[in-house]
Amino acid sequence: MRWWWDADHIEECESSIMDTGSLAPGGLQRLSFAYQNLSEIPYDTILQQQDTLEVLDLSYNLLDENPALLGGLEKLRTLNLDCNNYNSHVKFPYMPSLTALWLNKNKISNLPIIVEEICSKFPNIRFLSMMNNEAAPSYFNGGSLTQYVDYREYVISQIPSLEVLDDTEVQEKELELARKTYRMQRIREGCRKRKELHR
Repeated sequence: MRWWWDADHIEECESSIMDTGSLAPGGLQRLSFAYQNLSEIPYDTILQQQDTLEVLDLSYNLLDENPALLGGLEKLRTLNLDCNNYNSHVKFPYMPSLTALWLNKNKISNLPIIVEEICSKFPNIRFLSMMNNEAAPSYFNGGSLTQYVDYREYVISQIPSLEVLDDTEVQEKELELARKTYRMQRIREGCRKRKELHR
């Protein structure tokens, strides 16, 4: 099933000016800095909306800095970092309000590292997209079907709260299989480590 959000996302990203979004009492709910060639996050403007901001779009820029100060956005639900220069070692702030994260087309190459970071910093995440990164093999970047399935199983097993990964809904059968696959892998690794200790 294709993700319903894609069309809206594409339409928003086609704008090259700052979108001031919808106004809530006391501040903005949505803010976009897409296509601004930013090399630094414009915290001064963003944090003025920290009491109301729910959706922040920083896509199609040149960002690679750790977005540490975004932790002040206690109501932020959606963060779009598509098409930037973030790598696997990006450090996010703890953001329990965040339910959707977009990291498509960045420089993420190490899947376990980025998944651990996402899992620990966004405990309520339900929507995640990492397409067109080296760590997310698919038809977008020359990955095989087997690699794509392995990628999905790993991410879903580590972040069981996900409802949608990339452009596809997480099915209950897929979640069960992912849990079983990676539970068996952990058991095998544990047995191997115990054998090595007793040598």
